[in-house]
Amino acid sequence: MPTIPNNPLVLVDGSSYLYRAYYAPPHLTNSKGEATGAVYGVVNMLRSLITRYDPSHIAVVFDAKGKTFRNDMYSEYKAQRPPMPDDLRSQIAPLHRIIRALGLPLISIEGVEADDVIGTIAVQASKEGRATLISTGDKDMAQLVDDNVTLINTMTDTVMGPAEVTTKFGVGPELIIDYLALMGDKADNIPGLPGVGEKTALAMLTGVGSVDTLLANPQSVLEVSFRGAKTMPKKIIDNAEMLKLSYELATIKTDVELEQPWQALNIKPQDKDELVACYSEMEFKRWLAEVLDNTAGKASPSPAEETIVKQDIATEYQTILTEQDLDAWIATLSQAELMAFDTETTSLNYMEAELVGLSFAVEVGKAAYVPVAHDYVGAPTQLSKQLVLEKLRPILEADKPAKVGQNLKYDISIMANQGVKLAGVKFDTMLESYVFNSVASRHDMDGLALKYLSHKNISFEEIAGKGAKQLTFNQIDLDVAGPYAAEDADITLRLHQHLWPRLEKEPQLASVFTDLELPLIQVLSGIERTGVYIDSMLLSQQSQELAQKLDELQQKAYEIAGEKFNLASPKQLQALFFDKLGYPVIKKTPKGAPSTSEEVLVELALDYPLPKIILEHRSLAKLKSTYTDKLPLMVNPVTGRVHTSYHQANAATGRLSSSEPNLQNIPIRTEEGRRIRHAFVAPEGKKILAADYSQIELRIMAHLSQDKGLLTAFAQGKDIHRATAAEVFGVHFEEVTTEQRRRAKAVNFGLIYGMSAFGLAKQLDIPRAEAQKYIDTYFARYPGVLKYMEDTRAEAAELGYVSTLFGRRLYLPEIRDRNAMRRQAAERAAINAPMQGTAADIIKKAMINVASWIANDTQGEIIMLMQVHDELVFEVDEAKAEQLQQKVCQLMADAANLDVTLLAEGGTGDNWEQAH
Repeated sequence: MPTIPNNPLVLVDGSSYLYRAYYAPPHLTNSKGEATGAVYGVVNMLRSLITRYDPSHIAVVFDAKGKTFRNDMYSEYKAQRPPMPDDLRSQIAPLHRIIRALGLPLISIEGVEADDVIGTIAVQASKEGRATLISTGDKDMAQLVDDNVTLINTMTDTVMGPAEVTTKFGVGPELIIDYLALMGDKADNIPGLPGVGEKTALAMLTGVGSVDTLLANPQSVLEVSFRGAKTMPKKIIDNAEMLKLSYELATIKTDVELEQPWQALNIKPQDKDELVACYSEMEFKRWLAEVLDNTAGKASPSPAEETIVKQDIATEYQTILTEQDLDAWIATLSQAELMAFDTETTSLNYMEAELVGLSFAVEVGKAAYVPVAHDYVGAPTQLSKQLVLEKLRPILEADKPAKVGQNLKYDISIMANQGVKLAGVKFDTMLESYVFNSVASRHDMDGLALKYLSHKNISFEEIAGKGAKQLTFNQIDLDVAGPYAAEDADITLRLHQHLWPRLEKEPQLASVFTDLELPLIQVLSGIERTGVYIDSMLLSQQSQELAQKLDELQQKAYEIAGEKFNLASPKQLQALFFDKLGYPVIKKTPKGAPSTSEEVLVELALDYPLPKIILEHRSLAKLKSTYTDKLPLMVNPVTGRVHTSYHQANAATGRLSSSEPNLQNIPIRTEEGRRIRHAFVAPEGKKILAADYSQIELRIMAHLSQDKGLLTAFAQGKDIHRATAAEVFGVHFEEVTTEQRRRAKAVNFGLIYGMSAFGLAKQLDIPRAEAQKYIDTYFARYPGVLKYMEDTRAEAAELGYVSTLFGRRLYLPEIRDRNAMRRQAAERAAINAPMQGTAADIIKKAMINVASWIANDTQGEIIMLMQVHDELVFEVDEAKAEQLQQKVCQLMADAANLDVTLLAEGGTGDNWEQAH
């Protein structure tokens, strides 16, 4: 292996790195579901390379978008390559951001490939005697090797100088182009000489010489002994032009016009603030922590990227084991204006969790933990839970001191289960972060501490272990449990002191927090603890029926296929569909294999029965495993009800989500899905009341766009889809057909979600030109909608965010992205987010108003059970069902003042489906 001199000029084949990282595990995603694995892999390789060789000069070179001069020479060049996978393409822009933020020169030149740029720089540097190290996995680069240029493949850790090239390929660097030209290259679609493989190419090159020699004297190959030598002269003559073309295609261009000489490719200082933003977005926590350990504060930070100077704060954390110490802290808490509060428990399930201890803080750096239930062997004597709660009750149930916590909804439920009604809830750092910028980071305490305080919290895994052997908090030694718990309260207070002043500077954001998110905490906590009855027997019966249907579908699939196979195996489906049955290949996987994704199956199902059966089988199997089998197991043994968890700080637009069970994803478009709603039942003497908004996002669109046509249609109480159909198809309102209304509905909702003509055509199964005509006609009839969309795109590009009517912001980091696909996706989000976000704000306001009415003006005849999309579900006294329904719908309709009437419609029944 050749010795690499100190401080070489390092040239990185970024495109090679990118694909290698993409296909190598692990395939990472962030909390938003965005692929991050390729970014992580490339950056990790770059960091390792720089650490190993410590260069002063480096360039990371990527292929530019579009065709190159080789495509002009040969139209089939690389033509067989599948398009770049979407989840890889989406990672290019953030990767480039990180590379530049690391201070590394990044080069991408249109019309040529990364190889050509690297070749040009390497030749220039070599001529001046500068040792150059090319990091790549591409064999073509071997032609560049000389006494000053060395290749390294970091994946295999092999280094090649001239001798190593000869050993590996059988010819030296000076004949690599000839070698590639003769053999051709399937990966690049370089044709080569027909019938010539590696052995034949080597025999001709070592026996005769270069391609030029072979072309000048084809008969010379007869002097070399190899199979097929006798027919080779004719083959060379007949394919001379193709061989010359192959030689040109395989030759790396070394005279690319560069903007700067290699001497200018020095490593620049890192942009640490940009790295903080990028690593936060990608959720690379370890690297983020490294940067934050050394970063200074920003000048004029943007909300999406803001951090603060790391502060070295001396901490004084106390574990309280005596009544005297507890009394001293109670005296301190009683005099405080604000206290941070947290609970430690045995479980994340608020209905099952046992209280283990409580922590609090009133000034930065000072906090206390009161353990009440650590029961490991050798645990010290602790104050009784009853004593602690009774002493703290006057403080916890009072409005003063005000309380701040991190995800206080959980702590409210824990304390409620202990008979303590937590009052004075005024701040929540998870929600402060969420309202400040919903997409800047995850909103967990560890992530927020890293981002905003430059502080790495003690992690739960550090003190409790991992996996099956992980301890519950009551089993953890107080020597480590105490500081961990006290730190939670301290960091919560510090996060609040950082975040709240920034929210206060933005009155609209502060209003979203105080008027919507904060009061909703108590509402959601109450809904969660109430739970909902389900009919387990009905679900069990449906599970049995689904099992029978699944078996029938499986047998049908076997009959059509003519063999048994695993309906859930992509490999077996690939072999069956494309090898045996000859289905057309719709799309390929990143590795080039025919795809059997749901999208592909849906398209194939239009023409073939087997994919349709498999889709139905998958749908029913998911329904069975997720709901009919699982829901009965989730019934709480104490309450007899199912208790979901609502998440406020999850969806970027402000919508609530739920889990265990996920109520938002219960399908309603199929009979089997709707039957699951039959199992959500009312107890004897009660009814289920369901009320939801009618076409709320379209009404919001009318208000935002101020389009006269939409405003008039809603003002007149018209069926908006029929009214749209009348405008788009140019017919009288009364003459609109069912099919025309269906198509108009697709246009109405499609435009809200940024659907293109292609998407609309696919949904309606019509030609793309016809779909475009619908859209054009729609905009001609509703010009206010088009203007709203254009204005919103422009405003989003200028501000970097869009807002709801209530002032909630959705930041769009990719709205100015150079990558057209990412930018267009951000523009679609910009158009939709104000509508979806405003709808989310409205139903939150409705929940708050309805909950207040229930608490103040009713006597237990109505309780709120669930929130699902634009719908609220209640349990009501049967005798008052109609009266209560009218009041709920009125309160929902009054939740916002729009220029169109908000309409909420309700229904009642013995179960959710009947009510809905």
